[in-house]
Amino acid sequence: MELNEAIAKFKEQNKLMGVYYHAMGVMSYDFETAAPKNAVAGYSDVMAKFSEITYNISVSPERFEILDTLTEHKDEIDEITRREAALAQKSLKLMRSISVEDYVEYQRLVNEASAVWHDAKVNSDYASFEPYLNKLVETSIRFGRLAAPEADPYDYWLDEYEEGFTQDVLDGYFDKIKAALVPLIHRISEKPQPDNSFLHKHFPAWKQREFSDKLMEVMGIDRRDCAIGETEHPFTTGFNKHDLRITTHYYEDALESSMYSVIHEGGHAMYEMGNADELDGTTLFGGASCGMHESQSRFYENLIGRSRAFTDLILPIAKEMFPEQLDGVTPDEFYRAINRSEPSLIRTEADELTYSMHVLIRYEIEKKLMHGELSTKDLPAEWNRLYKEYLGVDVPSDKEGCLQDSHWSGGGFGYFPSYSLGSAYGAQILAHMKKELDFEGLVAAGNIEPITLWLREHIHKYGLLKTPAELIRISTGEDFDPQYYIDYLTEKFSALYDL
Repeated sequence: MELNEAIAKFKEQNKLMGVYYHAMGVMSYDFETAAPKNAVAGYSDVMAKFSEITYNISVSPERFEILDTLTEHKDEIDEITRREAALAQKSLKLMRSISVEDYVEYQRLVNEASAVWHDAKVNSDYASFEPYLNKLVETSIRFGRLAAPEADPYDYWLDEYEEGFTQDVLDGYFDKIKAALVPLIHRISEKPQPDNSFLHKHFPAWKQREFSDKLMEVMGIDRRDCAIGETEHPFTTGFNKHDLRITTHYYEDALESSMYSVIHEGGHAMYEMGNADELDGTTLFGGASCGMHESQSRFYENLIGRSRAFTDLILPIAKEMFPEQLDGVTPDEFYRAINRSEPSLIRTEADELTYSMHVLIRYEIEKKLMHGELSTKDLPAEWNRLYKEYLGVDVPSDKEGCLQDSHWSGGGFGYFPSYSLGSAYGAQILAHMKKELDFEGLVAAGNIEPITLWLREHIHKYGLLKTPAELIRISTGEDFDPQYYIDYLTEKFSALYDL
């Protein structure tokens, strides 16, 4: 095949698959936010058919010929097409290794498992979900072995979510994090805790929805490009830089929960809205990796959103919305309550300091599942044991334990480490940003735009064009170093608790 013909056909196929993925994304968003409970069967059938269509395009002989031609002439093609082809070749490692029947069946399994998980979580009924989880684990191991027979199956999936990361690398990372943070967590546990009772008064959901709009306005999110919905487990879906959809979950006795969910998911949306125009409509639209995406969501949520400058900025707005609930609350009380650190049960509600322990627990469980050292039937007991060992808390139910996250129901084994890596990426990026911007001054003034523009120039505009490692070097001038994360947390929480 001639190079020009290969390029044209490649772009045409990508555009066609993009149309299908867009339709599947809209249906998935609708299923999670609006579809009735009994819609699962019909939804699974439709999604399975779409999956079959996209699979057949991806593994067609013509697709292979196109990619082989582009790979052979990679030095003759533009940067965007070269990167698209490289990522397509990588994704085909799995596609080329499994049959269409396997692929479609897996998509059906994921859809069914997700629906069962929703009910299982509500009813704290792990037993109903366990058979699906067992099938998902077995399939992930089998697919990993087929796609990369030379590698550990779990290493294959870790690299899929965070390029370049293996168990050896992550073991070293988590060992360093654990050694530094566990003693700090223990020291803080001996200190008196700030009062946060005013965050747990009655905050009507309808009023929180209005507050969400205010938060998105302060962040600088253009609502013409970004919608907000409601779901059991908050997430963000991006179709193009002018169609981002975030979600949240309102708890009427926990203002902080949705407040920081909106800021977090808004950070994901800001990343994709900041992609360069030339990436829109290509397979490079989005974020470089799960970890880099989390670095941006947690940058807005924590590094901006839980800073003293931001809590001082947002308190007057919160008081306008909830005058009775927040009457008499001072800026210092609000800041300390928002940053209260204590071991807890729920990852998404965890404070910055203890957060990575939640991720570490999931990482250790995944390793055991993927190596056959832990059965899905024994997972709740192991979960509860690790929460007691690392965080000193007793897990009262599976709803607040191993059923709390949606990731495993979607087959997302290897995803969780990205959350901790994202926090560490963000701390390193912030340290270098502060050399160029008056970060605290800008946040205090409610002027988030220069911060967003800096992130857009150093991170957002590249989409998937660069690897996470390349983006860290672009934004900081050095390789990834988790010491920035450790130093940030140690300095912040030592000050908060007068250590």
